[in-house]
Amino acid sequence: MPDRTKFVLDEKDMPTSWYNIIPDLPGELAPPLHPATDEPLGPEALAPLFAMELIKQEMSPERFIEIPEEVQAVYKTYRPSPLNRALQLERDLGLPPGVKIFYKYEGVSPAGSHKPNTAIPQAFYNKQEGIKRIATETGAGQWGSAMSIACALYDMECAVYMVGISYDQKPYRRILMESYGAEVISSPSTRTNAGKHVLEMDPNSLGSLGIAISEAVEDAATRDDTHYCLGSVLNHVCLHQTIIGEEAILQMEMADAEPDVVVACVGGGSNFAGISFPYYKRRADGKSSARLLAVEPKACPTLTAGEYRYDLGDEAGLTPKMMMYTLGHDFVPAGIHAGGLRYHGDSPLVSLLAKEGAIEAVAVHQNACFDAAVQFARAEGILPAPESSHAIRAAIDEALAAREAGEDRTILFGLSGHGHFDLAAYEAYNTGKLEDYDFAAGSMCEGA
Repeated sequence: MPDRTKFVLDEKDMPTSWYNIIPDLPGELAPPLHPATDEPLGPEALAPLFAMELIKQEMSPERFIEIPEEVQAVYKTYRPSPLNRALQLERDLGLPPGVKIFYKYEGVSPAGSHKPNTAIPQAFYNKQEGIKRIATETGAGQWGSAMSIACALYDMECAVYMVGISYDQKPYRRILMESYGAEVISSPSTRTNAGKHVLEMDPNSLGSLGIAISEAVEDAATRDDTHYCLGSVLNHVCLHQTIIGEEAILQMEMADAEPDVVVACVGGGSNFAGISFPYYKRRADGKSSARLLAVEPKACPTLTAGEYRYDLGDEAGLTPKMMMYTLGHDFVPAGIHAGGLRYHGDSPLVSLLAKEGAIEAVAVHQNACFDAAVQFARAEGILPAPESSHAIRAAIDEALAAREAGEDRTILFGLSGHGHFDLAAYEAYNTGKLEDYDFAAGSMCEGA
């Protein structure tokens, strides 16, 4: 009988609460500060931008937070997501029986990524408070797509400020968002003071997530009917994503396997948090010894080259200051195709875990990632998003290292989304035009 390759939970077994890591952190989480006064921020300061229930979740000391039944009902249209064993990839890599690769596939969602896991509850809570419109940003378009879908489900308007380089590179993401009823604006734009300022300084700006966040926050702050939603970084966003890891634990038990390493790409941190935080708790409970490995691009290596300090979450200084690993809020990364990983900072939760040595981080070049993505696609039949390819690269490297060392190793990685809207990136790779950028060098790598 062939080895089993897919492990799917019944929807009745889907987790009914999110895991909040805050009570289990290895150190004290520094509070967000007012961008002008540097005073700690209370809930009232965030109320003009966020739904109150999300603010409560942001600061909650509760270890588990119940998922509303209405949100569970929407989740069940695409969750639980499958967990697969990559048997064909294992064969291609020539791995011995003791080296196994599993992946949790989030590309089955309506947006093709993990992002609806938080877009749906964010839209739900805002709708409950009578908000009629959401302003947000997006890098590669995955978060914008998810928020557009969520707003359509709850009959809300949606304005998406899309990073300019991705707006140009990924027109089909824009078309998808517009098809769901969203207004998509290339950022930096002339419709906000933040965007105008950037364009005055650099009329050819590629844009960045920090700039797009400034525009979306300014938009929301100037309208009474509008709130702001963020697709990563914040505590409540990481919270909502933990359903990924909670499902994965149950599915790995179905596979009679326990990971030695859990791998995921990291930009703002929500995808990594989603699969790794429940394993962090499992490790704290003495049920696992898994290493938790975050993988980021060499062009924007926040955890591996950034400073751990307070910094703004956006370019214009409209958002709170957060204690995190950062490259500087005015840093504009090179125009790599993994647009969702082009963020100058990381989640304060992920950053604290990195500072305390509770997680590991590595940075990789995009050509090496696309090497791994194409190898994975030809073996497993799924074309991964450029962001997800970072996790695949590291998972393959872990497997090869185990093979060479003669060690058994079970690897679980998060496949955060498919790459069906990223074909321009694959065309660049296939034709030898994909460039590598190195943050340390500040320019394209020699020989790339």
